[in-house]
Amino acid sequence: MHGDCFACPDKIGTSLAMTCSIKLIDQFPNQMYIIYDETYSNGFLMHANIITLGRIALSFVTLWMFTQGFDFKAAATCLTIIVIYLDSLDGYVARKLGTASDFGALFDIAGDRIVENTYWIFFAWLGLFSFWVPIIVVARGFLTDLTRSVAFAKGQMPFGTRTHLRSRIARFLCASRFSRAVYGVTKAIVFVWLGLYLCLNAGIEKYNLNLPKFYSKAALDIGMVLVYITVVMCVLRGIPVLWESRHLLLSKEYPTKAGF
Repeated sequence: MHGDCFACPDKIGTSLAMTCSIKLIDQFPNQMYIIYDETYSNGFLMHANIITLGRIALSFVTLWMFTQGFDFKAAATCLTIIVIYLDSLDGYVARKLGTASDFGALFDIAGDRIVENTYWIFFAWLGLFSFWVPIIVVARGFLTDLTRSVAFAKGQMPFGTRTHLRSRIARFLCASRFSRAVYGVTKAIVFVWLGLYLCLNAGIEKYNLNLPKFYSKAALDIGMVLVYITVVMCVLRGIPVLWESRHLLLSKEYPTKAGF
C-alpha cells in the first residue's frame, strides 16, 4: 500500500498484545490510520479495572472477617491495608501499561466510593461512631459524583488536564495527586486503627487479658479523633468541587427546535 502510515505512539511494542484495526479515512484516501481497539489478546479488557473489581470484592470479604473471632479480625486488619493499597495500584498499572481511559478513571472513583462507604457504614453499624458519619460521607460522594457526571457528559474529567475544576486551589485540594494521597492515607489510618481496636477487644476476650479499660477507651477515643478529622477533610475536599462546578449545575440548556 502507498501513502503515509500513522500509528499511536508508545503503543506498539508494549507487553500487551493489542489487536489493531486498520481504517482508511474517506477524506484522506492516501493515508492509512492504525486505530487500536480496547480488546486484548490475553482476554482482559483492562488490567486496572480488574484490580478495581478485586479491591471491591476483597473489601466485602474483609468486612465479613471483622465480624468473626480474633484471628479473623487480625487478618481483616491486614487485608484492609491491602485494600487501600490497591486503590493506588490500579491507577499506576493503567498509566504504566498505557491503558488509562475515561471509563477507567470514573470506574476507579466508583470503586473508591464503594469501598469507602462500606467501611464507614460497617463501623457505624458496629456502633463505633454516630450514623451521621456515613450519612455525611455518602451524601458528599453523591453530590460530587453528580457534578463529575455532568462534567463527563460535557467532555471534562475529574482529574488531569481535562478537569472541570478551574481555580488552582480547587485543583490542588481535589485533583492533585498529593491531596488525593493525603486523603487516602488518612482513610487508611482510620480504618486500620478501628480494625486494631476491634482486635484489641477480641484479644482481651479470647485470652482473658486483665487490662485496664483505660487502654480500650483510649484506643477508641483516638479512633474518634481520626474519624472526625477524616470527615472534615472529606467535606472540605467536596466543597470546591461543588463550587467550581456551579456553572455546570446551573447552566440553562434548551433543546433546539426542529427547523431552527
